[in-house]
Amino acid sequence: MRQLGVRRNEPIVAGFPTPETVVDDRREPGVSVGSAKSYSTLAALLEAVRGCRARERHLPLGPRPVLQAGTTARVLVVGQAPGARAHATGVPWDDASGERLRIWMAVDKQAFYDASRIAIIPIGYCYPGRGKGGDLPPRGECAELWLDLLMAMLPRIELTLLVGWHAQRHFLGCRRKRSLAATVGAWREYGPQYLPLPHPSPRNQPWLKRNAWFEQQLIPALQDRIREACSRPVARSGRSPGALAACAS
Repeated sequence: MRQLGVRRNEPIVAGFPTPETVVDDRREPGVSVGSAKSYSTLAALLEAVRGCRARERHLPLGPRPVLQAGTTARVLVVGQAPGARAHATGVPWDDASGERLRIWMAVDKQAFYDASRIAIIPIGYCYPGRGKGGDLPPRGECAELWLDLLMAMLPRIELTLLVGWHAQRHFLGCRRKRSLAATVGAWREYGPQYLPLPHPSPRNQPWLKRNAWFEQQLIPALQDRIREACSRPVARSGRSPGALAACAS
């Protein structure tokens, strides 16, 4: 399968925030974080996201938001929440699920982590911990506090990949079907803005085997859309330093 490579500078991946970089301690739900006008640049907004401490006491490994965004990005990948490995490395989709997702998209790591072309913003920005059947669901505070502000800073997004049930519920609302399989099966109804996908976890291999149409029909369409969006040149002039940095605090 041909992969699409994109030249880029290495992303800036921040470490754990020091006390000087923490914006405030948002331990209570419903805290106002201002409007998009409160942040003059995307870099400033990402810095605030990195300092977020909403519901810190519910995060077993502590807060570490893992996402990336650039003002010129044309593709947005929305998953559920970082896994344990992504929490440890600060790199989104840094696991077997990410490898499969990149194969679906026909992009290599260089292209996938080019924040000037592909933004990666999950529903929950921090690792939520483990439950009996796998990772816990993403916490809702992240999207409530930050998603609208981030989207306002991403005016060029043409295609949003809704990876998994949580992303589809948030973005599609009542337009989604009664099951994830039905929603993904109706993928043509949500274009050109959205494209629903199952989670690329190895645990979903049985689903992929039962639904051969997914790789036969949806994946080629997905790759065409990604190729179209990512092949255009990115205007580099006038961008503020750090605006295209990967955000992994």
